[in-house]
Amino acid sequence: MSEQQSYAPGTHPSLPPPASTVGIVGWVRENLLSSTTNIVITILTIYFLWVIIPPSLNWLFFDAVFQGADRNECRAIMKEAGANGACWAFIGHRIELLVYGFYPEAERWRVNLSFFVMLAALVPILFDHVPHRKKALWFSLVSPVIIYVLLRGGFGLEPVPTANFGGFMLTMVVGVTGIVVSLPLGILLALGRISHLPAVRIVCVTFIEFIRGVPLITLLFVASTMLNYFLPPGTSFDLLLRVLIMVSLFAAAYLAEVVRGGLQAIPKGQQEAADAMGLKYWQSMRLIILPQALKISIPGIVNTFIGLYKDTTLVIIIGLFDLLGMGKASLADVKWQGLSTEVYVTVAVFFFISCFAMSRYSLYLEKKLHTGH
Repeated sequence: MSEQQSYAPGTHPSLPPPASTVGIVGWVRENLLSSTTNIVITILTIYFLWVIIPPSLNWLFFDAVFQGADRNECRAIMKEAGANGACWAFIGHRIELLVYGFYPEAERWRVNLSFFVMLAALVPILFDHVPHRKKALWFSLVSPVIIYVLLRGGFGLEPVPTANFGGFMLTMVVGVTGIVVSLPLGILLALGRISHLPAVRIVCVTFIEFIRGVPLITLLFVASTMLNYFLPPGTSFDLLLRVLIMVSLFAAAYLAEVVRGGLQAIPKGQQEAADAMGLKYWQSMRLIILPQALKISIPGIVNTFIGLYKDTTLVIIIGLFDLLGMGKASLADVKWQGLSTEVYVTVAVFFFISCFAMSRYSLYLEKKLHTGH
């Protein structure tokens, strides 16, 4: 008798799937070669990558020059080697300017320490499984004060004017501050917009529609020039502080609409159930409504954060030199003129890494909070 006949009906073990449907071969057949259209697109994509990637790698790495005193020396090295690549020596000579701006060299340890304080403060906020998380959250709460004192001075530290802030440091200050401040403010605006109190609703709607109807660059101009006309004579209002306020308000208006969309997606039965349990308004919002609305709104919230982070480059318009501004200012040196491509590639890679990290965390958060199963 054959082996198949030795099993009772319904007890035969499952056979393995065909080798052509699993593993790398199966993935290729399903995703790249499943139809005539996919085959054509796959071939065109491979050809495009073949045309683009090798020359890019040559320019970025293999034919690039990493050591040199100026542009002419980079060109001489390339000519001797018969190559035509990037002159990364320029970035190496200007790396401290790109990172710290005009911050005093002797005090740059404070910037480094501030960066690590920021990371230490974000870890217990972003991740649940952190040892002693509740105590660490108290540190996160006071970390903005610590970072402010480190960067600006005080308590025995030499004062540093915000006009010296620049480069990567300024980008992080504007971006992170805008994100941290705009989220709670946006949530409050969203709640105010759907409030049953007419005065609160009118104020929130007016603010949101006005801010969303005006370009950010216009608000930055208002912050840098016109705001002083509305202040008492002799009042000094730090330019960076004005920028931080405007950027935070701008992002909060957009976040308010994102969160409002999440709130409106929650069935009314959730609020009715909270009322039946005797929960007050803020209790039901904090424990039932907002957690669900924010979970729904995660993609939109992160998208707004990424847009805000990239919009920090607009501060160059009002005389603040972020990472892009410092890169463009570095090109004014006659020794390095003509190397703008290296600057823009460096800035692009920095923003790509930062924004990609935010998008990946968004996916992680969505999967962690997914309750559809």
